[in-house]
Amino acid sequence: MSEVGDLLKRQFHRGVRRSSLALTAVRLHGLGAVQFWVVALLIGVAAGFGAVGFRLGIETLQERIYGATDVELASHLATLHWGWLVAIPIFGGLVVGIILNALTPDGRAHTVAHVIEGAALRDGRVDTRYGVASALAALVTLSTGGSTGREGPVVHFGATIATWVSKVIRADGLTGRDLMGCAVAAAVSASFNAPIAGALFALEVVLRHFAVHAFAPIVIASVAGAVVARLFVGDVTEFMLPVHVLNFYQELPAFMILGLICGLVGALMIWSLVVAEDLGDAVSHQLRVPGWARPAIAGALLGGIAVFFPHIIGVGYETTSRALTGGLDLRQVLLFAAVKVVAVSITVAGRMGGGVFSPSLMLGALTGLGFGYVATSIFPAISGTVSLYALAGTGAVAASVLGAPISTTLIIFEMTGDWQAGLAVMVAVSLSSALSTRLVAHSYFLTVIERHGRRLAAGPQDYLPATIRLGRLMTPLGEGGPGSMTQIQDLLEQGVWLTPEDTLESALPMLERSRAGYLPIGRPQEDGTPDLLGVVSHIDALKAYNRALCAIAREEHS
Repeated sequence: MSEVGDLLKRQFHRGVRRSSLALTAVRLHGLGAVQFWVVALLIGVAAGFGAVGFRLGIETLQERIYGATDVELASHLATLHWGWLVAIPIFGGLVVGIILNALTPDGRAHTVAHVIEGAALRDGRVDTRYGVASALAALVTLSTGGSTGREGPVVHFGATIATWVSKVIRADGLTGRDLMGCAVAAAVSASFNAPIAGALFALEVVLRHFAVHAFAPIVIASVAGAVVARLFVGDVTEFMLPVHVLNFYQELPAFMILGLICGLVGALMIWSLVVAEDLGDAVSHQLRVPGWARPAIAGALLGGIAVFFPHIIGVGYETTSRALTGGLDLRQVLLFAAVKVVAVSITVAGRMGGGVFSPSLMLGALTGLGFGYVATSIFPAISGTVSLYALAGTGAVAASVLGAPISTTLIIFEMTGDWQAGLAVMVAVSLSSALSTRLVAHSYFLTVIERHGRRLAAGPQDYLPATIRLGRLMTPLGEGGPGSMTQIQDLLEQGVWLTPEDTLESALPMLERSRAGYLPIGRPQEDGTPDLLGVVSHIDALKAYNRALCAIAREEHS
């Protein structure tokens, strides 16, 4: 027995040494193509388990707390005492506030917008600590009365997994972004049982390019995530639709009009979320509400609404399913849609966490169903079923809010299994996306990023300067940099200087205005005067900017 034990011990140590050598080789030389595909597969499996675990966690907590899962939650809540409907969201909000204020610097849950920002500005990385905290907060929020979606937190958690892997293998920016795309694709794929849409969502929304080098690993990860989800939740579509017939040529004008209406609805939803967050900040500041209490106050408001409209609680797939099958009348459609927008806005303003994908789907289904009732009553002879309008509306509103017309269209197909309605959905989605970009300029995610002071929407030429720190470009003092000490001192006295941590985003406008052709770089001392470290020339700054643009162009076209 001792000999067997010694043999196993030697084999174990040998395996550890080989793994260590392999990891060292990867850190020094990077991943080969086959190695990258293997890593993509493992990340896809991990993100798939994360998505499934998040979904099952919500269902388990909802079952324990409310006595029902999201599939029948709205119907079940109507039977509960109103006191529970108010008390549970307050308690959930209190727990969320404690989590976020203990584990994040600003008491906010991180979302898909932070993933997009991490891909563009942080070499495909997000903060892992904030990612875990945001996932926990969203889990509590969606289990105790929040009115957002589960897909956004899952995407961010997947990005957290990819960030950890990138740190372990010391991945460069290109590899880190591709690994993040793999994780996002798997998370979306596992959430919606939609591997095609998952892959395209990662490329369309997060990486924001369709480079060939990223396609294969992202598809591998997306398929892996879908396989994991199907092993646990089954190979079934999220929604079941009644049989319908599309009189496409006669109904085409109606779906075009529906697309425009959905574009307006999507823009109103984005505007509502932005205004609600600003209003929440202003009220909290004015009343000096502590950060940990803000989600609890939002929970109280949501609980009060849920007493009369229990459909706002949770992800809301029961209401979405009823809308897609025509199970709501026109009065309910109008009321449910308006109240849902208010509930989502309160959840976001209260910093409770969660995503906007599921609320967009519900709002789109309600909008389409309402339009369908009107269209079929005016032209009963040529109109199809109202459920087809609800399906088209689902994709159209979601596409306008998320800024993802391609992947949203495919998600609708894969969630419903209805590929015959593709023409109707595509027409509505295209016009909805076109109108919403005219009304609000950007998707909800890019709007949030822009409000953080980052300009990603216009492309790399706008955001790349914020990624290049002046410390990398600085010519240290005494090494032959431009300008004499007298000229440099004059600039310092005028307050024209920056620190090594500042970026080209700040430096380029100053260099444009300055006739000197360079900027002093220093650190502030206790008396406020700078301790001179070196200079950055205008030419070096432009060279660095040009190199970064060329690198991005190579990445996006390789």
